[in-house]
Amino acid sequence: MGIGKHSDFTETQKESLRKKSLGELGELYVIKTLVDHGFDCIRNINDDYMNEKFADIICEKDKTRFVVSVKSRNMYQLDGSLNTRYNLGQKVCEKAKYAEEKYDAVAHWMAIQFDINHYSVYFGSLESLGGSTGIPISKCQSGEVETILVNRKRHYFDFEFYKNRGPLSFL
Repeated sequence: MGIGKHSDFTETQKESLRKKSLGELGELYVIKTLVDHGFDCIRNINDDYMNEKFADIICEKDKTRFVVSVKSRNMYQLDGSLNTRYNLGQKVCEKAKYAEEKYDAVAHWMAIQFDINHYSVYFGSLESLGGSTGIPISKCQSGEVETILVNRKRHYFDFEFYKNRGPLSFL
């Protein structure tokens, strides 16, 4: 079964591959964004430990070390409505505390939002979410929650593979 032969995959496998690829793409864009905004000592934890509790990226800025959970999503849902909330997962506070202790860092999140031609990146602390387990994207877009690092910047890759899919879209 070759990766180029999409007909060899089930729809579930194709959707899983699409989501995993979107997450990896998001992590690459996040690393570029961190560099562009003066962060240093940037490391993708997934290179060493897949599925680490809470953490995807470690970085530093102004003598503060951050452990960051990255959430990459399509800007729009399948029905065309805004994808308004990026879930950080169950027990996010417990997992973030574990990551803070393990990496001697402050837990933050980064949400990267893609559409067909643009991307945006939002950065914030867990405290800014007021106990919620999700990142409120509309509040990020308006600047009500934390920091907009990138606002609708043009990307230059073919987004077709990453778009949300209907049940028969891979056929």
